This record gives sequence, structure tokens and C-alpha cells, in this order.
Amino acid sequence: MRARELWFALPLACILVSGLHASPNPRPHRVTILYDAFGGRPGLIRDWGFAALVEYGGKRILFDTGNNAAIFSRNVRALGVDLSHLDFVVISHRHGDHTSGLSHVLQLNPKVKVYAPREAFGEFGSAIPGSFYRRDETLPDSMRYFAGSPPAEFAGGTVWPKANMQWIDSLTEVAPGVTIISTVSRTPGTLELRELSLAVRGPEGLVLLVGCSHPGIETILE
Repeated sequence: MRARELWFALPLACILVSGLHASPNPRPHRVTILYDAFGGRPGLIRDWGFAALVEYGGKRILFDTGNNAAIFSRNVRALGVDLSHLDFVVISHRHGDHTSGLSHVLQLNPKVKVYAPREAFGEFGSAIPGSFYRRDETLPDSMRYFAGSPPAEFAGGTVWPKANMQWIDSLTEVAPGVTIISTVSRTPGTLELRELSLAVRGPEGLVLLVGCSHPGIETILE
């Protein structure tokens, strides 16, 4: 059994299968696991984290990038996967065990489109209004942010300043039959964490690929 090319449930990512089957087309639909803490395929290093290559409808989609760039790079080479030929990347959420290999991807494919959750600050910071914080007009200007005259909005920083980042905060179809689902965790410990999941449509239903499902599978499926 080719343990790393399955349409089944995964430990750090769930693939909920309701009917996507391989096509007689020479480019079948499949998921190849690049990074995981399970499995025993020779030449691959197990580690905490997740990454997978999704091949669907002629598209090559990288979903998450693992916990360690060096391990991610080694596993990718061992599997013979060419990261310079990707249609786009989806990063499920900001945790390091899903984002750490992105720097390696961008070295090989600097212009690839990267879909990531829209957030105010942090690794995926976009921008927040300058009015987000409470102001005390009784303080002298020297004790106030920007001397009491803040900009209209604050742009969030990122560790990938040159990446072609595309921020997602709603249900978005990114290719025929391929949809990104945006959800927000309400679970203590990951409260307000934004997470993206990937849904692809097969002849008998949807296949859902998730990173950690911090918001909960039920919430994502809604």
C-alpha cells in the first residue's frame, strides 16, 4: 500500500471522503503527504506538523508546509516533488508546525500565490484601523501613540514580505471545483484563531482537507 497517497483521515489533518475517486485520466486526483508524524515510508522523516500536495483537476496545490524547513525540504526531495511547479499554496493557519517550510517554497517559487487567513496582526497581519485602541485625550501628546495623531490604519508585518500573499476571510472558490473555507475558532486555547480548509468536489461529493480543525469539523462543515 502506498501509505502516503491516500484519500483517508490523517492525524494532523482530516480528509473527509465522500466520493472522490481516481480518474482514468493520466493525471488522477490524489493527495501526497509530505510531512507528518505518522507513517513509515523509507527516506521520510517523521515530525510534528503537516504538509500535503493536492493534485486535482490538473492543479497542483500545496497545503501547509510543515514544522521545519530542512525536514520539509528533505521529504519533498525524497518524494520527487517539484515545488517550482505549483498553482498555489494554502496555509491553513499561523501555527509554526504548518508554516515553517514556506520560506523553502518561496526560495524555489518566489511568485507562487499563497492563500492565508486574513488577520489583523501576526504572521498574516493585513491591516487594522487606527481607531482600534482606546484613547485618553487627557494625556499630553508625548504620552500618546503617534503624538495623538495615529494613521488611518496600521499595516501588519509579515515574515514573508515579498510573498504573493492573498488574504482569505470568507468562502472563496479559487479554481473550478476547489473552494477555500474560512472559519474562526471559538475553542479555549485557540480562541479567535482563523483557519482555512480546502474543499474539492468529486463525482460523489466533497472532499475536505484541514490543517488542525481548531474551529471544529462541525463548524467547518457548516
